[in-house]
Amino acid sequence: MKNTTPPSQRRRALLLAAAAATAGVAPFSVAQAQAQAYPSRPVTLIIPWPAGGSTDRHLRALAEIASKHLGQPIVIENRPGAGGTLGPSTMAQTAKPDGYTIAQFPLGLLRMPHMQKTNWDPLTDFTYIIGVSGYTFGLTVKADSPYKTFKEYIEAARKQPGAINYGSTGTGSSPHLLMEELAGNAKVQLTHVPFKGNADLQAALLGGHVMAQSDASGWDKYVDGGQMRLLVTFGEQRTQRWPEVPTAQELGYNVVSTSPYGLAGPKGMDPAITKVLHDAFKKAMEDPKHIEVLGQLNQAMWYRNGEDYRKWAAETYTKDKALIERLGLAAK
Repeated sequence: MKNTTPPSQRRRALLLAAAAATAGVAPFSVAQAQAQAYPSRPVTLIIPWPAGGSTDRHLRALAEIASKHLGQPIVIENRPGAGGTLGPSTMAQTAKPDGYTIAQFPLGLLRMPHMQKTNWDPLTDFTYIIGVSGYTFGLTVKADSPYKTFKEYIEAARKQPGAINYGSTGTGSSPHLLMEELAGNAKVQLTHVPFKGNADLQAALLGGHVMAQSDASGWDKYVDGGQMRLLVTFGEQRTQRWPEVPTAQELGYNVVSTSPYGLAGPKGMDPAITKVLHDAFKKAMEDPKHIEVLGQLNQAMWYRNGEDYRKWAAETYTKDKALIERLGLAAK
């Protein structure tokens, strides 16, 4: 296999290895030396949603801060599709585990294999780097919608089975599954319309092409600006930013979802490189500018180190299989 490591980096690694040998220390491989030299060029962060949505806003801000701690730029690449799973799964299958290509790891990656056959495994094909945050989900309608409350929206679905619709950021995404779970608990039939991401979904709602949108808080500026009405949120408690809006749980629908996410790379990453990335992003998470962005999106910090993140993923993968089977969405 052709070595694609830049010549300057290989020379630096070889010099480090030779210096270690001359000093009489333990054998020092070129791979170890390259890990010590990391990063020597920009790092690509794949965001599996279109630009402009809540995840894009959050991770762009976080990456900008983390790049200062890495000493190299972090280049954002938006690769939407398949409910947020296309970009990360493609990375897992094609990117070198050298720390120069990483991705957001959305919860959909732990659910999609239960819903359809995939050629990737969320537990074995990724290196878990760091847990970062979780979403505030809500259902919004256009400001001129006839539905003033969530109860009115559900009652309309009860009277007209299948005629009332909502959009989400893709089949198998958290905004989709939480609405399917709620519809089951409410014993109503809603029609789901999947989109590639937040920006497309919001445009469709504002254009009158869907009746409602189930999504993370990228709708915040439209709600505050009066173009949309927020009917319900899906956290354990009401939000500080929209305290007048009830939660699905308090309305009796027994649905709570925050959909935690973090960052991951391809399997087989050197632990030393993983630690460099973890440490840079952890410092960025604690930065006041990052905390301010989380406040704007009404999101909470969800820090997990790589090992704890991996354990959480394994537990969630098992738990969500039961949810998907209960909703009748499991692969046949």
